[in-house]
Amino acid sequence: MKTFIKSFVLPSLFIVAVATQVSAQKRTTTTKTTTTIKRSTASKRIPSKKVTYKKPTKKVVSVRNVPNRTVVTYKNQNYYYANNKYYTQSRGRYIVIAPKIGFRVRVLPTNYKRIMFNNYNYYNVNGTFYIQINNEYEVVEPEVGTVVYELPDDYEKVVIDGQSYYEYANILYEKVQVDGTRAYEVVGIIDVN
Repeated sequence: MKTFIKSFVLPSLFIVAVATQVSAQKRTTTTKTTTTIKRSTASKRIPSKKVTYKKPTKKVVSVRNVPNRTVVTYKNQNYYYANNKYYTQSRGRYIVIAPKIGFRVRVLPTNYKRIMFNNYNYYNVNGTFYIQINNEYEVVEPEVGTVVYELPDDYEKVVIDGQSYYEYANILYEKVQVDGTRAYEVVGIIDVN
């Protein structure tokens, strides 16, 4: 019986172990190749004409007043900041808008998340990226490759050249896996000009 185990069972287990290890290596290589190809297809600036929104119209959110608001003056126009949102005034109502690049606030909301990427400290608050400049925080565009782990509630799904992406405040994201966790990588910016 010992001879049978030494002659047939042990060599068979060895062959199965080696075959499994080779198979696992092949699967890992395929996954990495797919990820690399997928990320290289998006460019930084995407013309707005190429973007198709899955929902053709977005619901406009407006309120009668904005309590505890901070006035943000940008290019000689007043905007309002409260409750982690930016507003513009129109016809006696306040309309929620995506923040414009260059808006500055003195204090970040308490729910910000710090993201380090390419030697920059970004502060992400509900899809809005800030960097600290002196004693203020300025709204900026994140660099392509920046990764966040959640999107704001009012993101939109878009299609560009047959590929699906997520968009918020003209920033395009692609769903990725980081260490087995779902994340969203910045893959481009929609150029609205």
